[in-house]
This record gives sequence, structure tokens and C-alpha cells, in this order.
Amino acid sequence: MEADETSSVAVDSVKQSQMLATIEAGLAADHAQNSGLLVEMKGITKRFGSFTANDNINIGVERGQIHALLGENGAGKSTLMKILNGLLRPDEGEIFWKGETVQFASPQDAAKLGISMVFQHFSLFENLSVLENIAVALPGSIRQNGFNLRRLSRRIEEVGEAYGLTLSPQRPVYSLSAGERQRIEIIRALLREPKLLVLDEPTSVLTPQEADSLFVTLEQLAQKGCGLLYISHKLDEVQRLCSKATILRGGKLVGECDPRSEDVRSLAAMMVGTHVPEVRSQALHKIGDIRLEVEGLTLPAPDIHAKSLKHIMLSVHGGEVLGIAGIAGNGQSELFSALSGETLSPQARTILIDTMPVGQLDIESRRALGAAFIPEQRLGHGAVPNMALSDNMVLSRHGTDRLDRFGMVNVRRAKRLSDEVVSKFDVRFSGKNPVASSLSGGNLQKFVVGREILARPGVLVVDQPTWGVDAGAAVAIRQALVNMAAQGAAVLVISQDLDELFSISDRIAVLHEGALSAPLATGQVTRETIGLMMAGSEVDDAA
Repeated sequence: MEADETSSVAVDSVKQSQMLATIEAGLAADHAQNSGLLVEMKGITKRFGSFTANDNINIGVERGQIHALLGENGAGKSTLMKILNGLLRPDEGEIFWKGETVQFASPQDAAKLGISMVFQHFSLFENLSVLENIAVALPGSIRQNGFNLRRLSRRIEEVGEAYGLTLSPQRPVYSLSAGERQRIEIIRALLREPKLLVLDEPTSVLTPQEADSLFVTLEQLAQKGCGLLYISHKLDEVQRLCSKATILRGGKLVGECDPRSEDVRSLAAMMVGTHVPEVRSQALHKIGDIRLEVEGLTLPAPDIHAKSLKHIMLSVHGGEVLGIAGIAGNGQSELFSALSGETLSPQARTILIDTMPVGQLDIESRRALGAAFIPEQRLGHGAVPNMALSDNMVLSRHGTDRLDRFGMVNVRRAKRLSDEVVSKFDVRFSGKNPVASSLSGGNLQKFVVGREILARPGVLVVDQPTWGVDAGAAVAIRQALVNMAAQGAAVLVISQDLDELFSISDRIAVLHEGALSAPLATGQVTRETIGLMMAGSEVDDAA
């Protein structure tokens, strides 16, 4: 009996050891699976004619890793990501998914593996609702089997609330701000429960509060084993989020680093290949007379989802930059539209340019008085996608630069002016005089901004001036705005980037729910105070 018991104990011990070994092996396998390379791109080369956009690029992203892809505008980042997403096929090189070679003939092939991408340029149907835009982007198998729109609507609201990206599913896209449109792109990517999420400038139109919520979301996804490839020109974000960075320059891989061990300046220098200066304030420039004035501007909302403007009062002197801060969707688009003349005011004297009442003048008439305007949406609003750069030059400057006469366009002069913008603002592209849609987002932004600045206006109104541009280009644009003010122009900048506003503005006001606070001197206010005002808690007191 004792022998049998001893034998039984020995057998149980062996079984227990075997079971423990099996568990340990499983844990080890799980650990290996969750910590290995999720995707790897080796020797990727892509050419467009004689132009090489990607030249022998190697990059890999691990499970649970937030990996930054850095580079100037035109460095090849978007091309590389389009290859990863199946929109383009490489001329050379291979893609490995979990160690196995894969080839993508379309984005659907990439999506089947779990690759989702949030593009910098929105791919949305203007006349459809948020719900409809998300529904049409769902995988084909779900659409074919049918789905409940009411259930999907609830799911959109749940995901939005969980990740701080709230949206009304029934709102039409045309009524949304850029920040709200960005939320659609992110939410529909999250609904796919991706294994690899690629984000191209995801916070370029988000407020600091919205960005913080997004960062929490991304960190949660990484903790669950999702790999993230993060493209951003906001290097402080890269330092906060990313454990590794790959740097491209001129289509080539020029380095890798742990961004947490670098500072913003060193990261910027790696991207552009040289030291990136800071914006130099023109401390001694003269503040002149009021050149742009708004007196009690009240406008009803153009539709039920837009914001009405409530007794807006502001003045911008020659020689100063007035910054307008605010969370997306609080009336920025409506204010820009009223200032530019796209929306006319009830009374002419509501808006004055150099003391001239212009409230009921259209945009061309205001341009003729020396004003210029740079909208938030560069593609479609600031530039016509399928028109060449020189033709886009004609659209905004034909009336002020002798580009048309007796109904005929001076093509040569338009091309010379376009070339001047390209040269002075370092706009990069392949080919000659390309269409606007072929440029990277940052390069198109430099062109649109440069086109208006080089017109040397006396009044400039600009909405989100450095949206999606790299560190070097952002400094150049901000410096150009400061220099314009120093030369006597009145510059009004609408921006969600508080760092930008604090670096260039003489005074800052906050727009909340269509109401504008009284402006505060930049040197006498903190970011915390402006943040509270953006949330609405101090606008009434400040006004």
C-alpha cells in the first residue's frame, strides 16, 4: 500500500511538473508572440520616374510598441506608409508580417491582416453623416452580411466617449471642423480593432486636451499588444509616446534613436540635417494704428450643427499678431468665413479694414484693399486639388498681381510668382508645376501660406498656419508671420496650437461657443489660464 501511494505521489509529481512546464512554455510563447516584430519592411525602394521617394528603407515595429517615423515634409514618410497600407507597391524590397512575407495588392489586403491607417488628409464624403462615413469604411464581409445602423451608431458613441473623441453620428461631414473630421478617421480605425495602427499627424488639428485624450488611447492600445507607427512633427509628443524613432531624410534612412533620450532640438536636427532655429521676436517693432477691426459681429449659425457668432469685438493693430485660441468647433470656421468675406455681415461697418467698412464686400473686394486670407483646409479650400500650382496662384492673386487682363491669364507671370513661392518657402515636389494634390500635406501648406505672405498684404487672417508641417517649416512660417507684423501688417492667427500662439502672438483671445474673450497680453497670461478659457470657465469673466 505504501509502495502504491509512493508510486501515485511520484506520478502526480511528474504530471505536476509536466503541467508547470507546459504553462511556462505557453507563457514563454505568449511573451515571444507579444514582444516580437509585428511588421518589418526591408529594402523598400519606390521610384516615380527619375525621382526616388524611398531608397532602400528598413523599419520594423514590435507588438505593443509605439514607434515614431520622423522626417521633413517630402522625406518619404507618406510614400512608405502607402506601401505598407497597400495603396502603392514597392519597386524593390519586401514586407514581413509576423515573420512571413506578404504582398498587398490593395488596402483591403492590409486591412485583412489588421493594418489600419489614419491619414493626414481626410478621406471623407462631405454630404454623408459621420455614421454613414464610418459604415461605408467597414470591411466588405460585414457589409455583405448586413449590419444594424442603430447599433453601429451606439458603438461610435461608446468608442468616442471611451477614448475622448466624442462625435454626433448623425452630423453631416460638411458641417464639421478639421478637428472633428480627424476624430472620424481615428474612430473608424479603432472600430476595426487593429493589430497595427498607423497615424499620420493625428494631433495636427487637435487641442492639447484632445491630444492628451488620444495619447491615453494610444497607450491603452499598445498595452493590449497593438503596434503603433506614429508620424508627427510635434516632437514633444514623440518624446512622450514613443520608445523608438526612425528618421528619414530625402527618401533615405538616416538614423534611429530612442526619442526619450533626445531633446526636441536634437530630434529636429536629425530630421532636417542642420540646426533648427527658434522664432525670433521683433521686440522693438512699432505698434501702429488699427488695421483690422470687428465691431459687434453677430451672425446666426449657417446650419443646425454650426456655431453662431455672438457680438464679436476685436482689433488688430499694424505691427502686431493677435492670436485666437479655441477648441475645434467653437466658431473658428465661422469667424474666418466672416473676416474673409465668404460670409457677409448684416452691416457694412461690422468689419473694417484700414477704417474702410467691408462687412458687405466679398473676398475679392477685401483682397483689393490689401487683405489676404489663408483657410484651415488647404486642399479643396486653399488650393484646387487637380489644378497646377501656377493655376492655384491665379485663383487668389489674379486681382492684385496683374495676372489677368481683358479675360486672359498671364501664364508666364503666374508661373514666375509660383516659382518664387516654391523657392522662398522651400516647397518640395517631383516634376514641374505639379497639381496641388500631388504634394505632401506640409509642402502644400507651405505653398498656400507662401502665396499669401508674398503678396505682402496689410492685413492677414490665417487659420491653422502650420497644420501638418515639419519643425523647420513651422519655424519658417511662424517667422514670416512675425516679420510681416514687424513690417507694419496686422496679423490675426487662429490656431489650436498653444505653443504656436505663445511663440508669435502679442495678445491672445479665446473663442468659446461663438463668443470671444477680451485679448490678454501674451507675457501676462499662462497656458493654464488659456486652457481654462478654452473650456469656457473664464471667458465671461475675461470678456
